[in-house]
Amino acid sequence: MSAINELRHLKGSSASTATTKRDGKAALIFLAPWFIGLFFVTAGPMLASLYLSFTKYNLLQPPVFNGLDNITRMFTDERLHKSLGVTFTYVLVSVPLQLALALGLAVLLDRGVRGLSFYRSIYYLPSLIGGSVAIAVLWRTVFGTDGLFNVALSWFGIEGKGWISDPDTALWTLILLNVWTFGAPMVIFLAGLRQIPASYYEAASVDGASKWRQFWGITVPLLSPIIFFNLVLQIIHSFQSFTQAFVVSGGTGGPADSTLVFSLYLYQRGFGAFDMGYAASLAWLLVLIIGAFTAINFWASKYWVFYDD
Repeated sequence: MSAINELRHLKGSSASTATTKRDGKAALIFLAPWFIGLFFVTAGPMLASLYLSFTKYNLLQPPVFNGLDNITRMFTDERLHKSLGVTFTYVLVSVPLQLALALGLAVLLDRGVRGLSFYRSIYYLPSLIGGSVAIAVLWRTVFGTDGLFNVALSWFGIEGKGWISDPDTALWTLILLNVWTFGAPMVIFLAGLRQIPASYYEAASVDGASKWRQFWGITVPLLSPIIFFNLVLQIIHSFQSFTQAFVVSGGTGGPADSTLVFSLYLYQRGFGAFDMGYAASLAWLLVLIIGAFTAINFWASKYWVFYDD
């Protein structure tokens, strides 16, 4: 009997192994398009860009290896330094304001507003179209000298100006545009709020906690993983911002380089000046900056992000 049982066990093991191999082959077949895209669409161009970052290349002639010249050039490139300052201001101001607005509206909608699906769709719409050329053109018109914003100010007796053409205010119009695209993080916040048990708030109310205290003592800690998720995504997205600055400034980054975000300067060097080798170096600098900000966020998350476990 023991021999028969052992034979049955071997047959079952071989059948299980065959099933595992068959499932593995099926998985590879379904994953094949992703692997092809990874190696030929993503990894291949990235490696080529890494090589070009150490060359002098103008798109018309073969690249010539120049070592660390592109990197040392960055230390004396004043327009690069200006673009970094503009970009850091854009990210560090617009992202917190955007997330604060998104969280505030999500809390209001979570209280059971009638027609919730309608408001959710309306608020999400700017995230879909905010990065488009059409909205950037509209934004340029609204904040122009004869734009709707100045018309609205005139109703209160305030004389407007060309907000886009003024170096002191041009960047702030782009920041406002980025804050306006709060819909995507708002929807994610709203989904997270729906996962917080109502019993927590009921218990806090019985203990006499105010709504403000409940928000900081219950909502924010339990929602901190989602706040962290939105923070990382929006920082990455903001560092990559290009279309709005390009359209609003006409591709110049003006006035006086006040809207010269990093991606726009990279574009100018690569496709405006045909300095593709230096542009590739700038692209990898952007990768390092985004990676550094992401790493800092993950490191700092252990001090303020709370998980159920």
